[in-house]
Amino acid sequence: MRPTQAARVLACAVAVGSAASAIAEPPHRAKRMPSPPAPSTRPGTPAAASYMSGKQALVGLHAASEKAVVRDATGRPMLSLMTVNRRESLDIAALSDEGGFSSIDLDRAAHLLRAASGDEHPVDPRTLAMVYRVEAHFGVPEVRVISGYRNPKPGSRSNHGKGRAMDLIVPGVADEDVARFAREMGFVGVGVYPTSQFVHLDVRPRSYFWVDYSGPHMRNRESGILGDLARKSDAEALARGQSPVEPFAIARDVEGALRARGLVAPPSAVPEEDEDDEN
Repeated sequence: MRPTQAARVLACAVAVGSAASAIAEPPHRAKRMPSPPAPSTRPGTPAAASYMSGKQALVGLHAASEKAVVRDATGRPMLSLMTVNRRESLDIAALSDEGGFSSIDLDRAAHLLRAASGDEHPVDPRTLAMVYRVEAHFGVPEVRVISGYRNPKPGSRSNHGKGRAMDLIVPGVADEDVARFAREMGFVGVGVYPTSQFVHLDVRPRSYFWVDYSGPHMRNRESGILGDLARKSDAEALARGQSPVEPFAIARDVEGALRARGLVAPPSAVPEEDEDDEN
């Protein structure tokens, strides 16, 4: 065999052997090209700056809804809530353009916003009114609720455990735009979560705004922002005649509740019981 023919035979043998080795290699050992990383929303990154400026990709749960706005018999938009985890929906009529809901509808809302454990807690009507104003302002057919009531942990100060908070998404609207509108209401807590991408809203005695870059099941990385705006929003709310939200307190009786709010309890109108006559 001439040298040239020997080289060709050797090359063919090497090629066949390589192909056989590739076929015989177990599938789990095959290398895969890594997927491109998702845009980071860590502080200081372009994606984070874009998110915080309201330039958010409105996809997934943030995509605009194709539903029609639900209205009551008078034509006023109803508060329409949809829970993301349970996929349950509720439409309740507001008593005014600022909100306000019947006791029956408050009970229905408490059931919709129950904890993952199934435990229910009364929802503060002002929380629903705040969410209603958000929904009406942006003209959306529903608000998508990430979390409502949560069973409070020992020592927790979260308003979720008081029926005063919701984590939510407004379809078709960037989170920062929602937060920007809510910050003007007065006596509210507004938190923006760029990693998980939702907005926290609650009612409280003094406004407080923050951003938190933590993700699901991570420790909070909360940073307070816009302190001057928080004080200004509360002052303007007072000038409009809006009453501050009282601190949350739990008491065993009415007198205890009044004391917790710094009010004087009225004298008891219940007469003392007479002692039984001795026989």
